[in-house]
Amino acid sequence: MSFSSLGLSKEILEALKLKGYQKPTAIQKELIPAILSGRDILAGAETGTGKTAGFVLPLLHQIIQKQISREQGSAERPREHSLRVLILAPTRELAMQISEQITQYGHFLPLKNMVVYGGSPVAAQAKRMAGGIDILTGTPGRIWEHLERKNLDLRSVDYLVLDEADRILDMGFVAEVSRIVQSLRPDVQKILITATLTGSVKTLGQSILRKPLSIETAPKKKKPLSLRQVLHPVEKEKKPELLSYLIGSRNYRRVMVFVRTKREADSVAEALQDSGLETAVIHGDKTPGARRRALDAFREERVRVLVATDIASRGLDIKALDIVVNYDIPHVAEDFIHRIGRTGRAGREGLAITLSSPEESVALQSIERLLGGALTVEEIPGYAPPRLPEHQGARKKAATTKGKTAGAFGHKKREGTGKKRKTTKRDGYKASSSVAKKKKWR
Repeated sequence: MSFSSLGLSKEILEALKLKGYQKPTAIQKELIPAILSGRDILAGAETGTGKTAGFVLPLLHQIIQKQISREQGSAERPREHSLRVLILAPTRELAMQISEQITQYGHFLPLKNMVVYGGSPVAAQAKRMAGGIDILTGTPGRIWEHLERKNLDLRSVDYLVLDEADRILDMGFVAEVSRIVQSLRPDVQKILITATLTGSVKTLGQSILRKPLSIETAPKKKKPLSLRQVLHPVEKEKKPELLSYLIGSRNYRRVMVFVRTKREADSVAEALQDSGLETAVIHGDKTPGARRRALDAFREERVRVLVATDIASRGLDIKALDIVVNYDIPHVAEDFIHRIGRTGRAGREGLAITLSSPEESVALQSIERLLGGALTVEEIPGYAPPRLPEHQGARKKAATTKGKTAGAFGHKKREGTGKKRKTTKRDGYKASSSVAKKKKWR
């Protein structure tokens, strides 16, 4: 199947040809005709499957076709650049990326698009919007702020898109989304795109969508075939040193490192800088300009490492990214899938490295259940804990019996001697090796 068979305009097909696109992806084959049919949509697809083009291309086509119809059916010249499409994205990076793709796909179309997000002057954004736009992409908080200040009128909007809807809900934008939806006409076509069809997303869909067409192309538990994963057991305090050692000794050139918190992102980036590795960092406390400069430096290979919170795990277009490091294991197992989904794309073999300390054994169990199997473990001499927990994770509970005491780590000692017996496989631990070994986490 080719893009031309999907009924898109010649201008859009020309733009796709310019970008070198030849065949639509699985989600695009389903999403484009569905949107062109006028139905409300609830679509689930994994990161990196081309879902942005899947909703942008048919919307560009619809705007142009309606514009032509209005011009032919009216003696008066219709107002140019009235807002037709509103797209909500959870982060400023994803909003900017969507806007950039709209510009590329609409290269030969007489349309104006704009992106708005927090951290930039509201007045300057309002002034530009007043000049007329066809497509507006923004974060829910900033869109609602413009509505409250009456800088924005949504009565002309024909299409609403919620991209990464699950992330929008996770970030607490439920109230803003509800108010925005209430400001729209009832007949607006609504398209809800999500990486994971969670219960909260389905509930949102039921509240704002009218008899939606559901599309889901890829099971979220499926691990990319081109992705190799390895887990390095490590004592918590040695993680920064091990990370630096892996990047330096193995000459990794472009590495994206994910951490849980903003404070940890800064700390890890500082440690890598101190070890001589050019590093940039992005998280929610960074200004839009600082985040953009960090991403640009990483894309252009002016820095070797990009440290980021999960704000960067979805949507960002970073080509030829071969290595992702989970500095820690996320509390939400699905976030792990989005992190490792940054690599192993477009036929390239990717490597996802996870640094796991004994304190993260419970979170590790959740990840392995989601993946459907255990991660391959490789011990690095000098960094692994003295003994590794069993595969199912947890340290054995302390148990007291007459004459003997079983410690919390499975060690047994006889009363009065203070001597520990030799650890065996039965204890659930293996002694650290003097050379790196690959084995299953026991």
